Amino acid sequence: MLTELAIRNFAIIDQLTITFQDGLTVLSGETGAGKSIIIDSIQLLAGGRSSVDFVRHGEEKAEIEGLFLIDSDNHPIHEVGNQYGVETRDNEIVLNRVITASGKSICRVNGKLVTLAILKEFGRTLIDIHSQHETQSLMIPENHIELLDLYNRDQIEQAKEEYLTLFQKLQSLRNRYKELNENEKEMAQRLDLLEFQLNELEKANLVPNEDIELENERKQLLNYERIFRGITEAYNALYGEEKGLELLHIAQKALEENSSFDPFIAKKSEEITNHFYMIEDLTYQLSNYMDGLEFDPNRLNEIEGRLAEIDRLKKKYGTTVSEMIEYMGKIEEEIELINNKESHLQKIMNEIEEVKQDAFLEAKQLHDLRKKAAKALIEEVHVELKDLYLEKSTFSIEFSPETPSEHVELHKNGFDQIRFLISTNLGEPLKEISKVASGGELSRIMLVLKKLFAKHQGVTSVIFDEVDTGVSGRVAQAIAEKIFQISKESQVLCITHLPQVAAMADTHLLIEKDEINNRTLTHVSVLTETEQINELSRMMTGTKLTNTAKEHAKELLDLAESFKKGQLINN
Repeated sequence: MLTELAIRNFAIIDQLTITFQDGLTVLSGETGAGKSIIIDSIQLLAGGRSSVDFVRHGEEKAEIEGLFLIDSDNHPIHEVGNQYGVETRDNEIVLNRVITASGKSICRVNGKLVTLAILKEFGRTLIDIHSQHETQSLMIPENHIELLDLYNRDQIEQAKEEYLTLFQKLQSLRNRYKELNENEKEMAQRLDLLEFQLNELEKANLVPNEDIELENERKQLLNYERIFRGITEAYNALYGEEKGLELLHIAQKALEENSSFDPFIAKKSEEITNHFYMIEDLTYQLSNYMDGLEFDPNRLNEIEGRLAEIDRLKKKYGTTVSEMIEYMGKIEEEIELINNKESHLQKIMNEIEEVKQDAFLEAKQLHDLRKKAAKALIEEVHVELKDLYLEKSTFSIEFSPETPSEHVELHKNGFDQIRFLISTNLGEPLKEISKVASGGELSRIMLVLKKLFAKHQGVTSVIFDEVDTGVSGRVAQAIAEKIFQISKESQVLCITHLPQVAAMADTHLLIEKDEINNRTLTHVSVLTETEQINELSRMMTGTKLTNTAKEHAKELLDLAESFKKGQLINN
């Protein structure tokens, strides 16, 4: 859930920190007090589009920061975090968005800089905002298939993974076929290029690790004098009269002559004898290496020329000789592929047909599971619509194609194209949800779907921005009850002008604005029961508070409390 929101220099908000609770939080206040501005700030945290107009006049930047608490180790936010390298193990997510007066947007998740697209990925798993002015995921037909899959997640997810494995393999084969089946002119040009490259590399007669060995030999020749002098000095220090080896021999004899008298001397005598022979062997090696040292300027020139040739090839074919030899192998394979294009095309086509058939069978399994889920969802929606006095409405889920065959076009979700349809009046045809004309009907339909999908979508916070516009009376009460039911599955933040909805609040926040030093400021306060009664009275009658309105407000709160207790007993 969203537990804390900090806003600085955003629109008419100077500095504001709001602590949110679980359950249903209602935000109310006069028009223009800043209620929707608070929702706008949350929307920006979720990756919404920014504007320099959001920056408070006279300030350099606006900043919004939100702390979210995750109550499940299986929440999809963890998968998103793993994908983008953001730590989420403490089940705390901090989203941060800065908008500068110049229009620059800076996004962070748990302190890590991210792109706006990545911030949006995190936001969509945490927040679901619905307003009367904005198209939301439930209203977009392209999203309906994902929502239906969530409704029967346990069964569909595994089948979907198995299908996706085959679909990705199918796409890879199709891409290979397309690349190989390019027009003759391009293929001929490609073949000429590959043959030229292969010929150039073959003429070079490259040997594995040749560049490394040549660099070492070059370094040796360039430092010949220092190497020779160093070996000579070491050899002379060890070999000869009164030199290291002779002195070591004297020490060895001295210990050997007395080894029978003392175990310690015997042990050390053996050790020094071993060291003597090792140093003696080292001296012979130094002598032999010194005898073989020879400075050959011609060889140095050869190495320089060969390394220059290798460096020239590296600029075209790889950073090392090994990489260039590997590239030669790939060229040979591609040349063979082009020269025998027809046989390879036929082989790939055969693979495509086999994989497509397997993918179709998996897609058919997905289709059957979705059909079963759709039937159950339709039944639940009809029950919920009756509670909202839309008992004459008809909800349906359209599958396209209706009768799939093996020749149907496959996509990432199988072959199904799905749309949620509804008719709100008897005798009227089914239409897409987004095309339902009545705002009040649209609000109720949306609430039904929100309630059914809240627990499946996994979002921590559902936000309603005046979605109850256009309703009143018993419908308003029914909407209030539905919003409360949604808050049992996810935290709900709700801006409303309906007293019925406000009365259902677990926490009621009042948004007000003041004018200080000729500037408008917004502040938020948590209402006590008495203050809530006054606010509900104002929502009923306007600015004038009457005793009758207060009595009605108190009665409304009592009815809401009774409903809540009934819900608790039923659950």
